[in-house]
Amino acid sequence: MGRLFLTSLAPATGTIYCCKHCDSHLAYAQHIISKMFRCKHGKAYLFDKVVNVVAGESEDDRMMTTGLHTVRDIFCVACGAILGWKYVSAFDKDQRYKEGKFILERCKIHSGGGGPPDRIQLWAEHDARISSSEDDDQGAV
Repeated sequence: MGRLFLTSLAPATGTIYCCKHCDSHLAYAQHIISKMFRCKHGKAYLFDKVVNVVAGESEDDRMMTTGLHTVRDIFCVACGAILGWKYVSAFDKDQRYKEGKFILERCKIHSGGGGPPDRIQLWAEHDARISSSEDDDQGAV
């Protein structure tokens, strides 16, 4: 399977958007190009740069409000949740500014949050509880 490396964004630089499911850092608020996008679940943001995502293998041509686009779904590298899509190409010349940019669905992200260090701490606490319960079971035998 391999080792998972996550990029942590420095909070001093500004507001950070994170995966709603696992708190992995995704993008800085300053990299938002537009908040005027919509997806089937509601609001979506167009970002110039994102981290800790992987694009799906297949490219799909999708008819959207602004015309036909070729896109690839993007997933969180930590938990695998689908977060939005990446624009590969736009068929309309006026929409080409979106190429190479990312849509993150607002319902699948949140601003702020702990990020990877907090998650590692939770795992450590969970492991400690498991080992203490095993000790109790061994004493009962």
